[in-house]
Amino acid sequence: MNSGKSIEILKVAHNYEEQHKTVVIMTSAVDDREQVGWITSRIGLKRKALPIYAETDLHKVVSRIDHKIACVLIDEAQFLLKHHILELARIVDELRIPVMTFGLKNDFRNELFEGSKYLLLYADKIEEMKTICWFCNKKAIMNLRVNNGKPIYSGEQILIGGNESYYPVCRRHYLAPPLGSLKS
Repeated sequence: MNSGKSIEILKVAHNYEEQHKTVVIMTSAVDDREQVGWITSRIGLKRKALPIYAETDLHKVVSRIDHKIACVLIDEAQFLLKHHILELARIVDELRIPVMTFGLKNDFRNELFEGSKYLLLYADKIEEMKTICWFCNKKAIMNLRVNNGKPIYSGEQILIGGNESYYPVCRRHYLAPPLGSLKS
């Protein structure tokens, strides 16, 4: 959370397109905060993207595009399913098109998302985007879910939300968040 993943994917797309190269930009349809099929950054930049649904065959979608693709960019990759990750690997291996995904590793319970788990297993390279703890200056490694000013450590894995529901935190503040210090 709050590491600049969405702004990074928009920047990467811009860099390719500035060189007149075609990119395919996709995002999980699970994230419907703005609109399905949009990548939106916290600083206000946004861009239309192809939505990925549970039944979407990513290899089929990409292989049907009739012009040369320089790169496939995926936002909210944590919400992808195992078959999506295997399809992305086929895009890289069979179609020889680089794929870059952006997403969270772990959920608010500190468990891997399905998409993240399989990306960790199948990715050729993983780069961590760092952010700082909401409550101190340490590196944030966890996501704290809150509801009515109280930390939540159990429940459904996916609840779409932003700063009203989640805080990036270090381990210490995940276990003992100073939520009373927040201004409402």
